Amino acid sequence: RRLFFDTHALVCLLEENGFTTQQSEIIVSALVKIMDTNLDMIYKDMVTKVQQEIALQQVMSHIGGVKKDMIILEKSEFSALRSENEKIKLELQQIKKQVMDEITKVRADNKLNLNLEKSRVKELHAQQDRALTQTDRKIDTEVADLKTMLESHKLDNIKYLAGSVFTCLTVALGFYRLWI
Repeated sequence: RRLFFDTHALVCLLEENGFTTQQSEIIVSALVKIMDTNLDMIYKDMVTKVQQEIALQQVMSHIGGVKKDMIILEKSEFSALRSENEKIKLELQQIKKQVMDEITKVRADNKLNLNLEKSRVKELHAQQDRALTQTDRKIDTEVADLKTMLESHKLDNIKYLAGSVFTCLTVALGFYRLWI
């Protein structure tokens, strides 16, 4: 181990500043022990260049192995994913076809139901029109009958009125003749 300062020069400097030779040497030896302890601690955490290169080679070989494994895994996973994707595509196409068939069936059923309802509505309208026409005819017949009856009653009333007027005139003429 090498020290990076001159211990003798430090002893001389301490002696010049009032320390005795024995005190200066004790202080310098304490500093050397402290530095040795610190360097030991530092060296424990350090590796040599050879150790570093060995560790680097080990890491690189491990990385190479992992890369190979990843490539193999990637290829197998990729092919598995591709086959799974193809299966899903086929299933989706089948489901799409089934949905389209169902939609076609529902549309056809709806058209048929709509046409049936239209024909029912037309039939109902035709029945209502026939019933309305019959009702209109009955009403017209009844109105015509009532008009005829009204006219006949009117004529009867006119006959009775005329008869009553002539009767009153006759009676009045009779009284008039009697008085004259």
